[in-house]
Amino acid sequence: MMAALTLRGTLLSNEPLAKYTSWRVGGPAQRMYLPEDKADLVDFIAGLPEGEPLVWIGLGSNLLVRDGGIRGTVINTRGRLKDMRLVDSERVYVEAGVPCAHVARFCSDLGLTGAEFLAGIPGTMGGALKMNAGAFGGETWSIVDQVEMINARGVVIQRGKHEFEVAYRSVKGLDNEWFLSAQLQLQKGNSEASQQHIKALLEKRNTSQPTNKPTCGSVFKNPPGDFAARLIEACGLKGYAIGGAVVSEKHANFIENRDNATAVDIEALIEHIQTRVLDQFGIALQTEVCRIGEAA
Repeated sequence: MMAALTLRGTLLSNEPLAKYTSWRVGGPAQRMYLPEDKADLVDFIAGLPEGEPLVWIGLGSNLLVRDGGIRGTVINTRGRLKDMRLVDSERVYVEAGVPCAHVARFCSDLGLTGAEFLAGIPGTMGGALKMNAGAFGGETWSIVDQVEMINARGVVIQRGKHEFEVAYRSVKGLDNEWFLSAQLQLQKGNSEASQQHIKALLEKRNTSQPTNKPTCGSVFKNPPGDFAARLIEACGLKGYAIGGAVVSEKHANFIENRDNATAVDIEALIEHIQTRVLDQFGIALQTEVCRIGEAA
């Protein structure tokens, strides 16, 4: 690894990941790097040994880290890759560590419309780009113009939207590259109307989702023409618990860590839900949440 004196960030060893994930579960990261900024991160990755496993964490939503933790290096972008600025009259540059809700407000304040839905995504732009996150009928890649990637050798690459295969909650074509930033293409509009739109979306979210509980966001993708929450509720699973993990009584597509759940509890509950829905409806629910790490 590159000599520590050349780096400005913080390198931690055996760092517990539960405090970095919105579900509040997860074993330790063998190593975690907290970069000072994008340039520091590029230097750090360039100095890693060839083949070093890399995992990226932002706000830790949409993520289930197993109790055995993660071998290799975790890059923590939360509060770090945070640059956001206007590129021209209708384009905004956003680094991967910026929370989606901040992007929505920033664009709205500038009188740019099209990014309001990001207010409903409880993660960072890096995570939203990776999975084409969406909310309230909007999807991340619908407003992406181009992206900046970094590969395992620390080489920074500019890529156009056309270089990726984008679908519902899916982005293919990453090939051992990770998102550093994106340029968003928006439209000029009315700032006050945009802010009211965001307010209405957040009120809807707070009414329908357990936003004040430790969850990962939506656990399952909606199957074509249906809703995962409807299917789970129809199976009578609201309030069903395994260990400390329970299906939310407010929204059935959320699993809450209600009583010191482990990743094993949550994963067992996910699989139980999938089995019940398949048995009752013949529909195989696909997870939206990303499961990583090793069993304890």
